[in-house]
Amino acid sequence: MRIDAHHHLWQPLRGDHDWMPDGDPILDRQYAPADLAPILRRHGIDRTVLVQAAATTDETEYMLGLADATEWIAGVVGWVDFEDPSQRRTLERLSRHPKFLGVRPMIQDIPDDHWMLRDDVAWGYSAVTELDLTFDALGFPRHLENFHRLLTRHPDMRVVIDHCMKPDIAGGGFETWAPGIARLARDTSACIKLSGLVTEAAEGWTLDDLRPYAAHVLDVFGPDRVMWGSDWPVCRLRAEYDAWLGAAEAITADRPEEHRAAIFGGTAARFYRIAA
Repeated sequence: MRIDAHHHLWQPLRGDHDWMPDGDPILDRQYAPADLAPILRRHGIDRTVLVQAAATTDETEYMLGLADATEWIAGVVGWVDFEDPSQRRTLERLSRHPKFLGVRPMIQDIPDDHWMLRDDVAWGYSAVTELDLTFDALGFPRHLENFHRLLTRHPDMRVVIDHCMKPDIAGGGFETWAPGIARLARDTSACIKLSGLVTEAAEGWTLDDLRPYAAHVLDVFGPDRVMWGSDWPVCRLRAEYDAWLGAAEAITADRPEEHRAAIFGGTAARFYRIAA
């Protein structure tokens, strides 16, 4: 299988995408399964993972409805309020849905960089682990140290790091990012998504801009812990789906075939337990 391990679908008129710039010509519009389907067919993508983009359980329910109606959506990564321990019951209910995979707190948007380490949200990590769900880690390089603390505290939690932890490619931030990524690879069992790199690059990016970051991730995590994701439609801020997929394929072209099979499908299938 070829799997897109990270994309979004949304309807801004639902009113819960607080981060979205009003009137943005790329983001502030509906993206539905019918918009993505022909792109997937063009590139032979068999299954996808639909990921939350709003800090509401209402959006999670909306995405599960899309997944129920769309065969190629293999599963949904949703959201629950980690600041409300009573949401354990919501998480238990969602976990019974056959296409509910796990959760993603929107940590990158939380002003307190130490939020993830607070005692009052720790129940969430325990619940994710006990229910055998997944945890998508969304943050910036400034969060690397705290994610290292979090993941080593919860070694049994199934974790994937989103968007390579968003290195500042446009600003040349390799040196401030690379050591923290290597520590996470060395000291935890987390996987990582080869996604989001074009969005962190400058306008007019080239393969040479992306290559050192992708190579570092592949070298320290290994192909069996790396999964490709489009981050569509957010990627459209810098590149269309075709261009980003083509860039990722070009960057990995010198890797053995079995490594590329893992990156573009096998790792995601194993981590998210996506059946053929």
